[in-house]
Amino acid sequence: MIATNKTLLTMLISAVGITGCTMQPEYQAPVLPVQSEWQGQPVPASADEQAVDQIHWQSFFNQPDLQNLIQLALQNNRDLQIAALNIQSAKARYRIERSALLPSLDATATKTATHLPQGVFMTQQGGEVTYQDYQAGLGITAWELDLFGRIRSLKGQALETFFATQANAVAVKTSLMVEVAQAYLTLCADNDLLRLAQETHANQEAAWQLVKQTFDAGVSNELELTQAETSVKSAQADLIQYQRVVRQDINALRLLLGTAVPAQTLANASLGKDWQFPAVSAGLPSDLLTRRPDIIAAEHTLKAANANIGAARAAFFPSISLTAFAGSQSSSLSGLFDDNSGAWTFTPSISLPLFTGGANKANLDVAELSKQVEVATYEKAVQTAFQEVSDALAGKATYDAELSARADFADANQRYYELAEMRFNQGVDSFLEVLDAQRNLYAARQSQVSTELAALVQKITLYKVLGGGWQNLSVQAVEEG
Repeated sequence: MIATNKTLLTMLISAVGITGCTMQPEYQAPVLPVQSEWQGQPVPASADEQAVDQIHWQSFFNQPDLQNLIQLALQNNRDLQIAALNIQSAKARYRIERSALLPSLDATATKTATHLPQGVFMTQQGGEVTYQDYQAGLGITAWELDLFGRIRSLKGQALETFFATQANAVAVKTSLMVEVAQAYLTLCADNDLLRLAQETHANQEAAWQLVKQTFDAGVSNELELTQAETSVKSAQADLIQYQRVVRQDINALRLLLGTAVPAQTLANASLGKDWQFPAVSAGLPSDLLTRRPDIIAAEHTLKAANANIGAARAAFFPSISLTAFAGSQSSSLSGLFDDNSGAWTFTPSISLPLFTGGANKANLDVAELSKQVEVATYEKAVQTAFQEVSDALAGKATYDAELSARADFADANQRYYELAEMRFNQGVDSFLEVLDAQRNLYAARQSQVSTELAALVQKITLYKVLGGGWQNLSVQAVEEG
């Protein structure tokens, strides 16, 4: 029996040794479909700018409340949980395809009982007969020799699909972090606008009461009273609007977190914090190929399509499978492991595709067309990334100047309002001037808050589109065995 097992082992080693070539085309990365430099970047890189891949998300999102919210989202967000499960599923599919390269060795034990009636098989006594057959050993069933690389191509496709799924999961993480930051900043801005609306409503309510008193005393006219009343009603409508918007902001943030928003964080929500996002350097457009997880995922998907062509080509060639058994066989259970009970079978088979109705050719056409689709998808991902970075760089150059101008405009309107109020108190101007100045100041401060929000969001967006924030979030890659 030992000699029989050695025979089976020798056959397996020989079979493994003759599996070699592959029909998979050599992969060549598409030419970068964008310019080699950022066009129209108005501001050169400054000395304080850092490479985006050197700034981990904890260093970039360094405000404590925001950092805490991102941590909650990374722990509880359901989209992130789905992405993690997709990684595990893709890894399992890769292991399935990889296992097909090796034979499946099974230990078997069987008993076969056959009864033949009289007249079918005559013994010396002329009666019916029953046969007993016992087998025990190791067997291989229909193991395909990968002579033309079909299984290796499918394994390569599964591996690249795993890598793409992994990169997509990282992209989900980076997007989630940015979405949480933007949602929180939006809540902060709307909270500030709500407070501004409350303050304006209170001031205009007081102004309306003052005008009403002067109207009742015959000092002011009905036009001033009506305009004061319209200002109050407008501010009241804004107050109700921002109350609704803030509640919606909280709901949106809760969905991203996957859990409740801490009460203290809600109480502290305001743009009037020390937001210090590190300045990032854009680098070269080609850097995006290794920085952005969505581009990395698109290239792995392209490589998977390239590997699938090899499997489709291999289908045109013969397929050789091996079935083998080595062990003991006896007509009685007690004699199953006697010295002379060794038995083995070796059954190679070959399948040559002669006529498939054009299925193999159609499968190859589909594989080649799928690769062309993935090439276009990869190029579109690169072009989209280039456009997003260009837009973010344009914002980088203009938001600081706009924010400064908005602040100056709000300060000027504050002085205008104070002067109008002083002139009214001195009897120089009517209260209409005060109402007009008050409305202008309200609008200017609203614009200032909106611009502050846009400027902060732009910095976060630039960090994201340049491919930052995920370097310490990557999961460990599976080893190709």
